[in-house]
Amino acid sequence: MDKVKILIVEDEMIIAAKISMQLTNLGYHVTGIVPRGDEVIAHVQENKPDILLLDINLKGSVDGIEIAAQLQKLTEIPIIYLTANADEATFNRAKETKPNAFISKPYKQLDLQRAIELTISRMGEKGEQLATETPEEPAFVLNDRIFVRHKEKMIKIMLSDIYYIEADRNYSHLFTKEQAYVLAITLKTIEEKLPSNIFLRVHRSFVINLTHVEEVTEGQVMIGRQAIPLGAGMREILLKNMRTL
Repeated sequence: MDKVKILIVEDEMIIAAKISMQLTNLGYHVTGIVPRGDEVIAHVQENKPDILLLDINLKGSVDGIEIAAQLQKLTEIPIIYLTANADEATFNRAKETKPNAFISKPYKQLDLQRAIELTISRMGEKGEQLATETPEEPAFVLNDRIFVRHKEKMIKIMLSDIYYIEADRNYSHLFTKEQAYVLAITLKTIEEKLPSNIFLRVHRSFVINLTHVEEVTEGQVMIGRQAIPLGAGMREILLKNMRTL
């Protein structure tokens, strides 16, 4: 499991440390605290955070809005602005960079939590969002990862870490090496969103990650320590798909 990665750009270190502690307690991974705008681009390129928490009023020659505009020429990283009493002109400049949220100082932890969860949800809208059985349990696939809700947090799972997915009526159970997750979505729906060159439905109740196959017999396939049944005629299809990896 990979946690959602967040970069904090804030030049007031007491505030930055507090934010970092709160994000860690919420289950996110803080890639760093950057106090100066001219250090942000290098950090983003090296550490590839998923979300940027950016103070508008940075000390130095460039403010947060200018940094956001420069970054948007290089990457589509979502931005959440931190702001303290921004005037109308500053607010209008900030809007032009299309941030995902604004958090006004002083802020409450709930404000921070909701802004991040809203941002993660919007990230799914830019990818291919999965329809779910219940709106409280979002799950969506981007190019190389899936975001799911687990223990009241949105977490990121890389597609390469998924071993297999098992159907359970209107739900699915997603298995990685370390853990299993329950998704409020049918196996058919999630199968349609996964890359077909890597994931294959080998049985009416199972979709597997071909890169984790360890053994194929006449009636089953081994992934990790799990024996997964093969549907009729699926052994030949499975072997053919594995040869194209």
